[in-house]
Amino acid sequence: MTALLDEAKSWLDDAIRVRRAVHRHPEVGLDLPRTQRTILEALDDVGLDVRTGQATTSVVATLVGAHPGPTVLLRGDMDALPMPEDTGLDFASEVPGTMHACGHDAHVAMLTAAAGLLAHHRDKLHGAVRFMFQPGEEGYAGARIMIDEGVLNPAPAAAFAIHVASYRESGLVFTRPGPVCASSDKIVMRVTGKGGHASAPHRARDPIPVACEIVQALQSMVTRRFDVFDPAVLTVAHIEAGSTNNVIPESAFMEGTVRTVSEATRDGVLEAARRVVEGVAAAHGLDGEFSVEATYPVTVNEDAMAGFALRVARDTLGDAHVEPMPDPIMGAEDFSYVLQRVPGAMLFLGAAPPGEPDPAPNHSNRMLLDEEALASGIALHAALALGFLDGTRPAA
Repeated sequence: MTALLDEAKSWLDDAIRVRRAVHRHPEVGLDLPRTQRTILEALDDVGLDVRTGQATTSVVATLVGAHPGPTVLLRGDMDALPMPEDTGLDFASEVPGTMHACGHDAHVAMLTAAAGLLAHHRDKLHGAVRFMFQPGEEGYAGARIMIDEGVLNPAPAAAFAIHVASYRESGLVFTRPGPVCASSDKIVMRVTGKGGHASAPHRARDPIPVACEIVQALQSMVTRRFDVFDPAVLTVAHIEAGSTNNVIPESAFMEGTVRTVSEATRDGVLEAARRVVEGVAAAHGLDGEFSVEATYPVTVNEDAMAGFALRVARDTLGDAHVEPMPDPIMGAEDFSYVLQRVPGAMLFLGAAPPGEPDPAPNHSNRMLLDEEALASGIALHAALALGFLDGTRPAA
């Protein structure tokens, strides 16, 4: 299937045009009307069965092959992040405080181009390809909403997604069987004491040193209580307390995130964190409150599908451009909801600008992508669908 890469390069200009249009006008969350319109325009003459979502501005497009067979789903997420852009690109964001800093603009571009490429191979498809254009990956659980609206009905036999990685060499594909991305939970904590004058802390119950002690105790808890080979990351990223220099506040607020790659460790860390917050606060005579907002479960690649995807990537891009991942990444993905229901795999595609010694990572205000890498993503999307639907799919 190496010829697919050459064919994909003929779609590169179209993909770049879509990517830049989406990048210039980023949208956050579940309501992405302009992005949806760009996708619909790109798919207009491809000959797909296209429908849009009701609860969100999703797009589901289906390419029916010339022969009967199963369905394979390909996902591309659409939403941007609420953050400034400082790249200096000619097509930089024109929306203040909003940026495509995770590569979802590239995902949209690769998937629309792959739809066009696959339409030219309709006669080779023993089944159908369902293209899932999904809003709200960045914390809004758009995949779950699309599942509720029927994107998995009838159930596909396999599902694949490609996520760009701005920090890895351009054109490199990597994935692994088993856990590939972590779960994500938001933790919210509050320590409540008694306010007072800063010159007389003995007449108050100061929540600030207790909050500091809790942060340190949480870090010790993770390293002392949980197996390093079943990793957990707990980060307190926001602390807020007080209003001026000479007033002890009544309370201190903290929030952060917990990332794990197994449900058992996830449950254990959250319960242990609750005990730390409540116990440390109680030891100082203060009240500690702890709550959890679950975000995404662990993203788990089905073993046979991950192996199949790596083989297809080698056949399409060459051995030098493919490597197995030794470990999961601790970022989270709502493609996890799809993979809970459908066997499949998430893959990563390096897209670091050539010659950049220290490329900005995903979610950086200075993140850049090598647009030449889009051709590899287009070819890989197409190869996964063609490979699965021509009889070479993995055994059940």
